[in-house]
Amino acid sequence: AGSSGINAEYGENADITKDQQETNNLFTSVLITLPRQASGEGKSPQEVITALSNDILSKLPNNFNEEKALKKYPVVYEESMNTVLIQELTRFNNLTSVVRQSLVDIIKAIKGLVVMSADLEAMFQSMLVGKVPEMWAAKSYPSLKPLGSYIIDLLARLNFFQNWVTKGIPNVFWLSGFYFTQSFLTGATQNFARKYKIPIDHLTFQFEIMAAEDSMECKPDDGVYVHGLFIEGAIWDREKMQMGEAAPKILYDTIPVIWLKPVEKKNLSKEGKYEAPVYKTSERRGTLSTTGHSTNFVMIMLLGTDQPPEHWVNRGVALLTQLDD
Repeated sequence: AGSSGINAEYGENADITKDQQETNNLFTSVLITLPRQASGEGKSPQEVITALSNDILSKLPNNFNEEKALKKYPVVYEESMNTVLIQELTRFNNLTSVVRQSLVDIIKAIKGLVVMSADLEAMFQSMLVGKVPEMWAAKSYPSLKPLGSYIIDLLARLNFFQNWVTKGIPNVFWLSGFYFTQSFLTGATQNFARKYKIPIDHLTFQFEIMAAEDSMECKPDDGVYVHGLFIEGAIWDREKMQMGEAAPKILYDTIPVIWLKPVEKKNLSKEGKYEAPVYKTSERRGTLSTTGHSTNFVMIMLLGTDQPPEHWVNRGVALLTQLDD
C-alpha cells in the first residue's frame, strides 16, 4: 500500500480499513435482498418492527423543557455556553420529536389504524435491516452507525445534555455529544474573547492532552476540557505524551482529555506538531451546510510528535468524534 518506505504494518492497517468499508457496503446490499420472513423466532416482520418500535419508545426520554432550561441558563454576555446549551436542546428536541412520532405512527400503520405512507414504508424497510430511517437521518447529526448503535448513541447524547441541565456546566465536555460541534467551539472562544477583550477572529486553539482519560476535578481557568475523540492510523502514547505507531490490526485509539486553550493566532506554535483533521464520522468528507460549515469536518487539532508531519500524512492519521459501530 503506497510507497515502499511505509512499513508493512501501516499497509496492513490501511487494507483492513478498506476491507471493512467494502464489507460494510456488501452487508448493506445483502441486507436489502434478504427475504423478509427470516427474522427472529418465527415472528413476522410486522411483529418485529412493532416490538422494536415499542422498545425504542420505552427508552426515549421526554423532550427537554427549553423554557425551564432558559430560566436556569439565561443568555448572558459572560457565559456563551448557556446559548450553546439551549440551541443544542432545541436541535435534539426536533430530532427526538420526529423519532418518537414516526415510531408511534408506524405502530398504528402496522395495526391498520392509519395509512402506511411511502415515508413509513421506507422506515419499515430500513428498520427491518437495522438501518437508521431516512426520516430520522434528515433531522439528525451525521452518523454512520447501524440502527441499534445509533439509538444507544442518541440516548447517551440526551443523557449528557440532561446532566448539564440538571447539574450545571460540566468540567469536561463530551465533544462527540454535540449536534452542532462548531457552535460549541465558537462559544469556548467567545468566552475567552470577551474576558480578555480580544477580537474573536484573532483567536485560535492550542491543544494540551491531559493525563486523565475522561474526567477532571475542576474546569480550566480559560478554554474548555473535552473528551471522546478517537485517533485513526496512530495511537496516543500515554508515556511519551505524543503520537505513536499503531500496533498491527489496531485501527483506533482513544485520546485522553484535551484542553482546548484559546490563544492569539500570532502566538500559536506548530513546531513539533502534526495537524490532525477532526471529523465527525469516518467518512472523511463533508458537504457544506447552510451555515457554511462542513457537516463532517470539525477542526484541525495540533498533536505532539517527534516524527515529521509527512510520516502521519502517509498513514492518513485523523481524529474522529465517533466510530461507525
